[in-house]
Amino acid sequence: MNETPAPELHVSQWFNSPEDLRLADLRGRVVMIEAFQMLCPGCVAHGLPQAQAVHQAFPQDKISVIGLHCVFEHHAAMTPVSLEAFLYEYRIAFPVGVDLTGNDALPQTMAAYEMQGTPTLILIDKQGRRRAQYFGQIPDLRLGHDIGLLLSELPGKESFEAPVTKEETRCDEEGCRLE
Repeated sequence: MNETPAPELHVSQWFNSPEDLRLADLRGRVVMIEAFQMLCPGCVAHGLPQAQAVHQAFPQDKISVIGLHCVFEHHAAMTPVSLEAFLYEYRIAFPVGVDLTGNDALPQTMAAYEMQGTPTLILIDKQGRRRAQYFGQIPDLRLGHDIGLLLSELPGKESFEAPVTKEETRCDEEGCRLE
């Protein structure tokens, strides 16, 4: 079992949140992070609708859904102004942070979590530890199972250990991968 806290989010701007969010402030809740790009087909077709469904289905005092816009390509097209319009048009209601640009092409949170591309779904337990990380499309039934297990866990009685996935290729209907 990983006993270390999940890496903190490095965000330059928040949407749909009156204040900056920190993972440390969300302890006691399960946190679902949906890392996406607004021009990623898999994100638009699968990842974001799934995150929106989780946001609507679960009480927000039990699970916090956070979007993380991780721009690693098409930088000129994916500005915060464009993201704001995208979130409005797609009716994304959960908080969304813009991953802070790093020294190289990879945004800082994306690098800290060693993401392979978008969409990436991360589950953090009530104690603030990363318990699962999935790249690409995850079936709704699997996600519901994983969330249910994390919600039902008592401190010190962990029953769930999911993989941190690592795959390689490029953009397709499932998502956009790093080269």
